Amino acid sequence: MKKWLKFSFSTLLIAILMFSLAACNNDTTKTKKLEKVRLAEVTRSIFYAPEYVALEKGFFKAEGLDVKLTTTFGGDKTMTALLSGGTDIALVGSETSIYVYTQGTDDPVINFAQLTQTDGTFLVSREKIDNFSWDMLKGKTFLGQRKGGMPQMVGEFVLKKHGIDPHKDLNLIQNIDFANISSAFASGTGDFVQLFEPTASIFEKEGKGHIIASFGTESGHVPYTTFMAKQSYMKEHNATVERFTRAIYKAQQWVKTHSTEEIAKAVQPYFQDTDFEIIKMVVDRYKNQGSFATDPILDEEEWNNLQNIMKEAGELPKQVDYKTLVNTSVAEKIIQK
Repeated sequence: MKKWLKFSFSTLLIAILMFSLAACNNDTTKTKKLEKVRLAEVTRSIFYAPEYVALEKGFFKAEGLDVKLTTTFGGDKTMTALLSGGTDIALVGSETSIYVYTQGTDDPVINFAQLTQTDGTFLVSREKIDNFSWDMLKGKTFLGQRKGGMPQMVGEFVLKKHGIDPHKDLNLIQNIDFANISSAFASGTGDFVQLFEPTASIFEKEGKGHIIASFGTESGHVPYTTFMAKQSYMKEHNATVERFTRAIYKAQQWVKTHSTEEIAKAVQPYFQDTDFEIIKMVVDRYKNQGSFATDPILDEEEWNNLQNIMKEAGELPKQVDYKTLVNTSVAEKIIQK
């Protein structure tokens, strides 16, 4: 009887050991199966909250992807990284895909998943204004964004919409580098400035300026920032693009159904130098004005609105058909499922 017990106990130990080794091997296999995807974002912004949610909540990993995020700081640098093979997927303004295409290419950049659907900038005044009207900008100094970029084009589009010629009715400054616009305003340059968050809210909290209007609300829906890849990558890695888009869609739906505080907590690790209350304020502002797209489909109306804005700013090289640079087949397939 003792021999049988000894044998049974030994057998049990061996079985446990074998099970543990198998479990470890399975974990290793799972890790090995994660496919690396290089993702470059044009800047680090709370505006891109669903992207960080997809990373932080493990939606990419659940799809078998190991997404490595880098911030390239600028549309030109982001597109260069994509075209040169330095990244697989880029998050950048859709206007960049038009610029590349019209310059001539055998491998165009394709927009396959939309992340934000409005402009993300706000009009900030130096003095507090209780009853703001756009004609108050006439004759004033306005610090705009870089010429040719979406913020600048949307800014001019909105000004013209309100009967203001940005080049005649005000003193327009556009020669200050993006990174230095806020500091220029803080040091006393300009009466009004066009700023992204969280800078706009930080300025308001510190008494350096006052948010008086939203360019996103004024300009309507546009494919402001989208995920894009070269056509060749889309063909060769169709399954990867599908899994990537599915993770983004999950994140978009998560952002749609969760509170401002929950979203702010999810993205906080990516903004460790920003006060949590400011993060909440910014998320709330973008969420309430519908800046976060709730699905990855870039529709034709948005595409046409984008080109109208570019044309109005004198920056559209030529009209590009929606189907030439936009592929919604992957996004539509995911949503239908």
